[in-house]
Amino acid sequence: MTEKELEVLKIIEEDARIDFNTLAKMINLNENEVEEILRKLEKNKIILNYSAVIDWSKIQQAEPVTAMIDVKVAPKRGVGFDEVAERIYRFPEVKALYLMSGAYDLQVVIEGKTMHEIARFVSEKLSSIDSVLSTTTHFQLKKYKHDGIVFEEGEEDRRIVVTP
Repeated sequence: MTEKELEVLKIIEEDARIDFNTLAKMINLNENEVEEILRKLEKNKIILNYSAVIDWSKIQQAEPVTAMIDVKVAPKRGVGFDEVAERIYRFPEVKALYLMSGAYDLQVVIEGKTMHEIARFVSEKLSSIDSVLSTTTHFQLKKYKHDGIVFEEGEEDRRIVVTP
């Protein structure tokens, strides 16, 4: 990975909609070179997707219910957690899946239209997988910050600046 490729990644991670001309000027390349770098990064599956962060709480009829489910799993010999993780991430409700350290092995993030829909997912789909030993479900009540973006700008910070 070249230094220029790393620069491109850092910049588009902050703003995926930046135009090639601006990006090229920022890293001192021409537009064709930037386009070539992006194509290479996409081909090598380093850039997987470009997405927008949306504040769904401002659109009441479309706001999904989000849950984080901690899952304790019995790993299988030779494949560890990978086989059960693959079964779980194939469900369309699953938005994210992480291997974790601590009391639980996996954390599953899912979205549904209602809490009942999430409860059905846990009882009918997730808990019925042989390797799943137990689950703990946490519902997201309010989103303050996601991917570095603050959702609700509150009052101006009134803390006193302390300098030595």
